[in-house]
Amino acid sequence: MKSNGDKVLTNVVVRALSGEGAHASSQNVFDALDWKVAAMRPPGVSHSIFQLLAHTSYWQDWVLQWLDGNAPAVPRHAAGSWPSNPGPASPAEWKRAVRNFRRGLDQLVGRSREIDLLGKIGKTSCLRMLHTIASHTSYHIGQVVMLRQLFGKWPPPSGGLTW
Repeated sequence: MKSNGDKVLTNVVVRALSGEGAHASSQNVFDALDWKVAAMRPPGVSHSIFQLLAHTSYWQDWVLQWLDGNAPAVPRHAAGSWPSNPGPASPAEWKRAVRNFRRGLDQLVGRSREIDLLGKIGKTSCLRMLHTIASHTSYHIGQVVMLRQLFGKWPPPSGGLTW
């Protein structure tokens, strides 16, 4: 059974993963977004929404493998975690990509509730790894929101964080 301190720490990690209290829900940021819009890239912008989604999912999956005690390979270059295509080939591929992201986020939340956050895998604590992936996800969610705003596709039906 987790102590009160462990419960508080777990709650902090869950909130960080979800974006709760910091920004729009990470789970909902892709809602009602057309697959063709997800492929758009304004001049001077390095990645499309689809590429941001796929990249974020890549690293979520990497962390999940790490939490399972595996030793997932790190790409030799940053480009190894980014899809080369700016957009999905079809609406079905877009839906799969969004589902994969949400599944990974749900699994990370679930794992953070089950594991000893202060325990280590190798030299790195689970807490540090979950903090890193939460920050990484939050960073890219912000980019997605900015692109949606540029395209006039913000907020999603669930709303954005404004007051």
